[in-house]
Amino acid sequence: MTEKEEIRRRRTFAVISHPDAGKTTLTEKLLLFGGAIHVAGAVKSNKIRKTATSDWMEIEKQRGISVATSVMGFGYNDYKINILDTPGHQDFAEDTYRTLTAVDSVIVVVDVAKGVETQTRKLMEVCRMRHTPVMIFVNKLDREGRDPFEILDELEEELKISVRPLSWPIDMGERFKGVYNLYRDSLDLYQPSKQRVTESIRLDVNGPELEQHIGGALAKRLRDDLELITGVYPAFDREEYLAGRLAPVFFGSALNNFGVKELLDCFLEIAPSPRPVQAIERTVDPYEEEFSGFIFKIHANMDPNHRSRIAFLKVCSGKFERNVNYRHARLDRTMRFSSPTAFMAQKKEILDEAFAGDIVGLPDNGNFKIGDTLTSGELLHFKGLPSFSPEMFKYIENADPMKSKQLHKGVEQLMDEGVAQLFTNQFNGRKVIGTVGQLQFDVIEYRLLHEYGAQCRWEPINLYKACWIESDDAAQLAEFKQRKHQYMALDKEGRDVFLAESNYILMMAQQDFKNIRFHFNSEF
Repeated sequence: MTEKEEIRRRRTFAVISHPDAGKTTLTEKLLLFGGAIHVAGAVKSNKIRKTATSDWMEIEKQRGISVATSVMGFGYNDYKINILDTPGHQDFAEDTYRTLTAVDSVIVVVDVAKGVETQTRKLMEVCRMRHTPVMIFVNKLDREGRDPFEILDELEEELKISVRPLSWPIDMGERFKGVYNLYRDSLDLYQPSKQRVTESIRLDVNGPELEQHIGGALAKRLRDDLELITGVYPAFDREEYLAGRLAPVFFGSALNNFGVKELLDCFLEIAPSPRPVQAIERTVDPYEEEFSGFIFKIHANMDPNHRSRIAFLKVCSGKFERNVNYRHARLDRTMRFSSPTAFMAQKKEILDEAFAGDIVGLPDNGNFKIGDTLTSGELLHFKGLPSFSPEMFKYIENADPMKSKQLHKGVEQLMDEGVAQLFTNQFNGRKVIGTVGQLQFDVIEYRLLHEYGAQCRWEPINLYKACWIESDDAAQLAEFKQRKHQYMALDKEGRDVFLAESNYILMMAQQDFKNIRFHFNSEF
């Protein structure tokens, strides 16, 4: 295969949704079809003792939720698929936003009973900003839910995108009979099976065969629905989909393995292969000869027996090879990697080459930060990996004086991962941890104890927001720091951060000091 063909058969996408709409379950089933796993695990079930492949961290197994994005790559019908399963809980939204910078398209999962929820809306905004193509999977049709037409209207209205159903459900809940596939014109009858695959029947919708399979009343209803769909919705146009203006919609039940294969087959046909990426210097085309890529996530201790860190690299152009020298743009030095890895959630294997669109794990001893660029020589910077201003703050204190070294190391590594942000108060030297949500404090405490053997204690602190400050007027900056010296802190890059106690104080500071710029995310 030539390099171009290799790149063309890559499909890199993320699965996103509100918590509990069924992302991880859908990911499991996609892996099952790819033959990457032979028995699908359940996310939370007492009968099936196997947990989901993508939820491999101990804390994820206990709570039945995803806490970190996991990467899975496998081959299926001549395609090479890379799936990123993201956390739905808004406390981990930052991890998910970063993941969206590394994918070419997205599958959104929506619960048929609940419709569009808050987290789905927020994630969709990020996709709209980046013009990412979106496909929608309406899940849980084996339970009672809302009318499919009502769901379609809500998707158009809430996600601000035009939709076109490519499959259509025949009743739902207890009476769920199956799905008619509009893309292939075939009927799929439903037999509930959590771990096996059902077959489909090709037939003419106006012929008498339809009544034999689903009965007269349902057959009439299906024909009326299909007539309405062709009347109301425009025909499916792939160009519109690739521009991010039209979303194809599929119906099914991920838990019972139904409607998933249709989704996957159609997805592989119409979804984009790796697309050009915007760097600050220029636009990088995936088919270029020269290699380039960026780090979008760092994960420590994937294997509990070793203190290891892995940086996740998204290859943007060219071909990445083992044992070749590459240039690290921020440190401006060359590095080579003897054991880059390919992922299947937690299991890793060493790879010799990777092409644009792939995700590679690089062993890291503290050389990488999120957003770093690697190239085969040219100086490039990829942009758009934000870190937001935190909304919850606590002092972190050492609970076990014998383990202060472990605590220090653990906090440092977890912060590099981007789990939360660390600020050191310049007035009293205490460490303040800022997060987006309460759940992250639990995760930090749990991981410090189990991965580093360090115990921490949280102490309350009353803060409204942290903002980065900078100014061209040195005298005014010095005066500001002097007046607010109790509320000045440094982040781990050593930049000045102002910890505002309330909205009022922040507004007063902005009025009094006109020449100081206040930033609410660290990309300035």
